[in-house]
Amino acid sequence: MIVQPSSILVYVGLDLVGDGVMKLPFVRALRAAYPQARITWLAGKGKTVYAGVLAPLVDGLIDEVIQEADIGSRWWELLRRPLGQRKFDLIIDTQRRVLTTLILKRIRHDVFVSSSGDWHLSDLRPGPGWSKPPAMIRQMLEMLELISQKPADCSLPLKLDPILEAEAERRLPAGLTYVGIAPGAGGKHKCWPLDNYIALALRLAKSGRVPVVLLGPAEQQWEAEFRDAVPGALLPLDARSTPPLTIALARRMAVAVANDSGTGHMLAASGVPLISLFGPTTPDKFAPATANLTIIKAQDFAQSEAMQNISLSSVASAIEAIIGPPTH
Repeated sequence: MIVQPSSILVYVGLDLVGDGVMKLPFVRALRAAYPQARITWLAGKGKTVYAGVLAPLVDGLIDEVIQEADIGSRWWELLRRPLGQRKFDLIIDTQRRVLTTLILKRIRHDVFVSSSGDWHLSDLRPGPGWSKPPAMIRQMLEMLELISQKPADCSLPLKLDPILEAEAERRLPAGLTYVGIAPGAGGKHKCWPLDNYIALALRLAKSGRVPVVLLGPAEQQWEAEFRDAVPGALLPLDARSTPPLTIALARRMAVAVANDSGTGHMLAASGVPLISLFGPTTPDKFAPATANLTIIKAQDFAQSEAMQNISLSSVASAIEAIIGPPTH
């Protein structure tokens, strides 16, 4: 079945900031696959950041966002048609609860695609031998590839507000080689030791590069340590900074280093070459979907998932492999 939709509905339960950032490759690939289609993003069970803080990033990629739609939770919804008389050429169901899928199928459509119920409720299904990828974003991209019958292209540029880009240029002026450092993560067990990040920043500063330390709202207490230890480091974010600003800043960097974290996914969304550090979590499931990715795992250095296994020299060498050795 060849699908050439002019209207597409994508259903999600809700999108927090981390969810929205991780799904950006899918949104970009969906628009690349169907540049003329009208794309509606439906958050049936809560809010979506595509109607909030990440709205500027999906401008031109998503045409309509519906949130808090109260669709997909109760059995009696099967007795009516969600969204009234609206009809879509293609509905993509990104969740797996069978009841929700049955409710969504009540929306008028031509083609319905869902992996719920082992694909038995879907008009399109993968071939024999298919196995579910560990990573959520890869699952979404493979669903798109099943529909479009071509490889997912996640390279479509994100649009950024020119005012935001100008602010990023003010904070990171042209003419210097910036290296991003994102030392935080949602759990300390996923963090390379802070002392290692400080040592890396010192090494970069001494070699003529400018370390740009990206601290999230929960990591602001580290600012003083970096400023004291690495006077040449820049810390361009504060507790009020938004993900679009982080992405705009990342576009001005030559390379960046991050743990398995939300900031790592923001850096990946910018297209900057990213060195991603893993230990207790698996890159097969959590690595960002980006072409410019270098993965360094703690298990490559010892039979342990502890992040301190990753050597400073290995990260420094990975940086040099991307941007070259210091010129002095």
